[in-house]
Amino acid sequence: MRPAFYDRPVVEVAGELVGCVVEHAGSAGVIVETEAYHDSEPACHAFVGLTQRTATLFGPPGRAYVYRSYGVHALLNAVCEPEGVGAAVLIRALEPIEGIEAMRERRGLEAIRDLCSGPGKLTQALGIELHDNGVDLARGPVRIAPRPPAWREVPVAVDRRIGITKAVELPWRFCAAGSGFLSRPVRIAA
Repeated sequence: MRPAFYDRPVVEVAGELVGCVVEHAGSAGVIVETEAYHDSEPACHAFVGLTQRTATLFGPPGRAYVYRSYGVHALLNAVCEPEGVGAAVLIRALEPIEGIEAMRERRGLEAIRDLCSGPGKLTQALGIELHDNGVDLARGPVRIAPRPPAWREVPVAVDRRIGITKAVELPWRFCAAGSGFLSRPVRIAA
């Protein structure tokens, strides 16, 4: 998808990414869960301002922001809004659709529902690492493609973000309604 898709309010992009496809290293999955983060709120890494760690967040829209969470998992985000604004969409969960055997091998699991049902799980399943930080999501090697035909009219549920302690009241989590591949069930609907 072109950078113009991401050069919009992060909350809009987060909802519209549900149903799109993330591809990397011969594996792919449909995005079923996202969360929006913006430099105006304290749960966003960019809230502290421009630093070496957050530089990608303030860069051009349509880039991958990949960072290490708790020193363990690489997490994938799509940078949004105009350059100079720190905003990104965290890709929280995927429904695997391609390269499932490779995903199982990378994760050491058989159950398809457990392969990508969390932000650290999906990056491990797709083989996404810190060296993918800053890559163009249209050119790759990590790519996000438009919704396939079966996902064009996906109903999206809205909820509060999870796994954070700041700005928890914001309804900035977006999920494919009824998906069995979410990291956690939806608590509220809008």
